[in-house]
Amino acid sequence: MVRRGLAEHVVGRRLAGARLTGARVARRHHPGPQDLADRLAGATVTTAGRRGKYLWLGLEGDVALLVHLGMSGQLLVEPEDAPLERHCHARFDFADGGPQLRFVDQRTFGGLALTPLRPDGIPDAVAHLAPDPFEAAFDQAAVVARMRRRDSAVKRSLLDQGLVSGIGNIYADEALWRAQLHGERVCRALSGPSLHRVLDAAREVMTEALGQGGTSFDALYVNVNGASGYFDRSLHAYGRAGTPCDRCGAPMRREAFMNRSSFFCPVCQPRPRRRRS
Repeated sequence: MVRRGLAEHVVGRRLAGARLTGARVARRHHPGPQDLADRLAGATVTTAGRRGKYLWLGLEGDVALLVHLGMSGQLLVEPEDAPLERHCHARFDFADGGPQLRFVDQRTFGGLALTPLRPDGIPDAVAHLAPDPFEAAFDQAAVVARMRRRDSAVKRSLLDQGLVSGIGNIYADEALWRAQLHGERVCRALSGPSLHRVLDAAREVMTEALGQGGTSFDALYVNVNGASGYFDRSLHAYGRAGTPCDRCGAPMRREAFMNRSSFFCPVCQPRPRRRRS
């Protein structure tokens, strides 16, 4: 959602300058915020990419402005005279005098840095992350083969950024509901077709979410134009504890999961049997 908005609004534009507030926003750029601002001036944005919680703007000279969104980071495209957000830490002006790009981060876990781009267009700093299901480099058969060698739960594997990136907690629950699998099922115990089914479902649900502007539960999750997505109205699992399952009518359940929550249908997605010691 955000990458698509960046591609629409900033690719092809030349940066006139950058204004960074404080040193924390550029702590991942070791030479410091002034060096980052100086090196951005005059650069033309050639691409916009995303992998996991990282976004980047490819620049001339095989470098990229890497943006880590952290827990609450936002990139917003706004007119220069628009009121400045309270937690705006960086503003990027363009030579055409058009709308600014702003980095807003309420919790300041995110940040900016310049990083080299590899020949495949991926920044060095995110090369450790696996491709997401929309990338040409994503090899689903290879991912399934790796999952089948694991003793970990299938939901944990879906959230493992070293295996597949970009799914996230909400879409993992939705994919598991569509595939009729409980998140605690062990990967090694699942068949190849079952794992392909859940990865296909993840791609489907993410495609539908992109078509509806993403999934927004509060003001922190918006597109670059500030618009909230409305895919949350189409969710079948996440956030629906106590409501009837859209498939069988059984009450949906919620369980704690890695400091977050998992939502599932106890009938359509039966819990795996406990192993005997």
